[in-house]
Amino acid sequence: MKNIALLISLTIFIVGCTTQPSSKKNVELIDRYVQAVEDLDFETMDVLLADDYYGLGPSYGDSIKKPEAIANLKNNFENLYQSIDYDRSRNLAVTVPDGPDQGEWVSNWAELAIVYKDDQKKVRIWANTVYQIKEGKIVKSMTFYNEADALEQLGYVFINPNDL
Repeated sequence: MKNIALLISLTIFIVGCTTQPSSKKNVELIDRYVQAVEDLDFETMDVLLADDYYGLGPSYGDSIKKPEAIANLKNNFENLYQSIDYDRSRNLAVTVPDGPDQGEWVSNWAELAIVYKDDQKKVRIWANTVYQIKEGKIVKSMTFYNEADALEQLGYVFINPNDL
């Protein structure tokens, strides 16, 4: 009986995870956005982000709107980064059926390889960004990664103030 219940549950899960046409389009949209970031294609980023785009993260209080998001990327590539590569990048489309975050979403997770200009130091971090898509545009994103890990790889040392 347990095996039958497991089989039924697994079948329902697989059927529920079939790719819908909108899901495929949304994944392709995020693939294009990731490629634009890697290629420093700010025009494509501008086209793919909705005018009312709102980004959150990686820290809890971080938020940014479209003009600042593109300006920050431009500034980072002009002054800080040599390159960003989304190694092992994967996407998964989901639909949130109700609630305040209802809609179409794509989760991208990747191993980011960032090379810095001046000293050619390389940082590798695991990053996850979840994008909300409406009418073929990215309207919201939430980005998660360990900022302390990146800083430690660059040589920063964290000291507990209680140890001073």
